[in-house]
Amino acid sequence: MKTFLKTLFLAVVFLITTVSQSKACTNYIVTKGASADGSVMFSYAADSHVLYGELYHWPAAEWPEGSELEIYDWDTGKYLGKIKQAPETYNVVGNMNEYQVGIGETTYGGRPELHHQDGAIMDYGSLIYIALQRSKSAREAIKVMTQLVAEYGYYSEGESFSIIDKDEAWIMEMIGKGQGEKGAVWVALRIPDGYVSGHANQARITTFPKADGKKSITDKEIDKIFNKDVECVYAHDVIDFARKKGWYKGKDKNFSFSDTYAPVDFGGARFCEIRVWTMFNKVKKGMDKYWDYVKGDVKHDKKGYATNRMPLWIKPDHKITLAEMMDFMRDHLEGTELDMSKDVGAGPFHVPYRWRPLTWKVDGVTYCNERATATQQTGFSFVAQARGWRPQKIAGIIWWGVDDASGTVYMPMYTCITETPENFKAGNGSITEWSETSGFWLFNQVENFAYSRYDVIHPEIDSLQHKLEKDFRDLVPAVDKGADELYAVNPEKAVDYLTKFSCWAGDFTFKTWKDFYHYLFIKYSDGNIKTPRKKPEGYKYVTPDLKQPGYGEDWYRLIIEKTGDKFKVK
Repeated sequence: MKTFLKTLFLAVVFLITTVSQSKACTNYIVTKGASADGSVMFSYAADSHVLYGELYHWPAAEWPEGSELEIYDWDTGKYLGKIKQAPETYNVVGNMNEYQVGIGETTYGGRPELHHQDGAIMDYGSLIYIALQRSKSAREAIKVMTQLVAEYGYYSEGESFSIIDKDEAWIMEMIGKGQGEKGAVWVALRIPDGYVSGHANQARITTFPKADGKKSITDKEIDKIFNKDVECVYAHDVIDFARKKGWYKGKDKNFSFSDTYAPVDFGGARFCEIRVWTMFNKVKKGMDKYWDYVKGDVKHDKKGYATNRMPLWIKPDHKITLAEMMDFMRDHLEGTELDMSKDVGAGPFHVPYRWRPLTWKVDGVTYCNERATATQQTGFSFVAQARGWRPQKIAGIIWWGVDDASGTVYMPMYTCITETPENFKAGNGSITEWSETSGFWLFNQVENFAYSRYDVIHPEIDSLQHKLEKDFRDLVPAVDKGADELYAVNPEKAVDYLTKFSCWAGDFTFKTWKDFYHYLFIKYSDGNIKTPRKKPEGYKYVTPDLKQPGYGEDWYRLIIEKTGDKFKVK
């Protein structure tokens, strides 16, 4: 009976993991000591088939006593209730604020009986954006988020959060208590300086140091979180709650958050952990020893704990650059046996994408598509960069883009700006409303056209994408210098200057990409490749050079294998 129940539970978790891919996301985290320029960075892809890519902005404000804030679920727009407004809120651009606090997330789901909590007000999206409006450091954000769920209840499923500032990077994992008990259980760990981490829809915190009053504390001593020696904070009842539910019976020191609240299974490894692995594998040798695990071969001990999973963080073999962080988000499992451009599902044009559903059946047998980091359903993605060596208010940059990360352009948006670019502004179009001036819909046009002949169109996208991003990265030091000179005289003028630059970057990218789409459509329409030719003297016009490369020999051979002589010319 115990074996049956365990098997049933893992099957349920697998189903939840599979279904939750509709809002699957990816975060990579790089500490100050692991980055090439000394910045703290993290990346985030907001991957949902129904999420619209727009750049959120909340201006700094002061609020009169007694003010309230209405809370709406970020995923559905459902009204959840009201909470007390803070006396002062800070400027937020996307997922980073003017104090260089950045927060991202990935949904792991976890135990289904903990997903619903009647009367709960705080969903994970609201937690992120409210914490950004109220926090001057990563530690303060952790305090704000955990106190909000304790006071107002936690509305969402299990979540992993990336939380950074100019000095530190943290990973926090949280899950609600289900019906009958308000709040959540959670653990937050500071990533050691010089290390990198990541999460992608699978809870990754296992065991953690238990409270000693110095380096590890519980939420009962939450004010001690501002002591720089503290490296771990957790809900005081995170273990006791599991015991009460009958999910854990061992010693405190052996308690694993993930193995108790969100055990890793085939789906958690193959669809989720594999995305963390691709980043780890690019920065550290020896990660191939975890290949079988991320393919879905998860080993368990007698307690049901996974025994062959990857570490929560690793020390990279080299310092990570901003350009690398951008490209980490564009992975399709290239260079592995699961390379999505290589199998028959890629079609004749080697498209590294698979249309949903993620799993499918033939003759009663379940099969899966791969779930790589770069995916077609991304609403927006970014690399947030906290630069501690610069004046705080004009330092943060969120390199932000829309749609599929493999086809986007990461534009520099300073997090002090008071206005966002018109083409990416919240409210310019929606997921069901077309806008000619929407950057989201423009990038979708280009990328969806590229899927029609990926092997020849995507290299052109890749080339222009990387050129624009390099130009922006090369331009930022000069922009910084101009901002510094203005800031020394008049901080408001410095902010205005950076606002105009960020809006220009968005406008320039939109116009460049629109011209690029026209060029691509003319060149590659109807399965042809048309290249303009110089008009000879005496000609009124000249037709372009025309190539019709067809489907490639490998695909033609596959057709013959499947059809025999059906198409043979006699």
